[in-house]
Amino acid sequence: MITHPSRHCTVELQALPSRIGQVRRIVSAQLRYWHMDTLIDRASLGVTELLSNVHRHAQPDKICTVELEVLLDRLKVSVRDHDPRLPVVGDAAPLATCGRGLAMVAAMSESWGALPDGEAGKIVWFTLPTPSVAPVADWDRYPRIVAGEHALHRFAEVTLVEHAVEDRRSEPAPARSAVVG
Repeated sequence: MITHPSRHCTVELQALPSRIGQVRRIVSAQLRYWHMDTLIDRASLGVTELLSNVHRHAQPDKICTVELEVLLDRLKVSVRDHDPRLPVVGDAAPLATCGRGLAMVAAMSESWGALPDGEAGKIVWFTLPTPSVAPVADWDRYPRIVAGEHALHRFAEVTLVEHAVEDRRSEPAPARSAVVG
């Protein structure tokens, strides 16, 4: 029996410096919505490091997908890009300004890894243990609008898709999808 809903959120973007900050804010807002405020700092740091790597290293383009998924008692954060080359943890000096991103992700996460994604590129991911979450109340079963429609222009060229799958005691919540830009 599933006691907590399974939650999933996907953001597609071009990994440019201005977009990285926007995705960090989206990740923070999503984790607040899921009542996982204690994970915001570490998840935001990990996403920033992985997107910075896409920006610096990914070829042929900087298009990527950030995915947040709650699996039982873990938050899995992954970044998929079109570059098939797997990342390598560097031997950066402690005071270096580059080359420490994956080492920081490894240090702050419970686990992490990189997988080839066929000919489509690769997926780099990390997990964080989730805090205990109370069962979802009836009013929390449906998506809420956090910001007014007038604020949507802030996230130009970012696509946000969230899927919520409720436990079998109720009907599934409607999928929420927003294309911004």
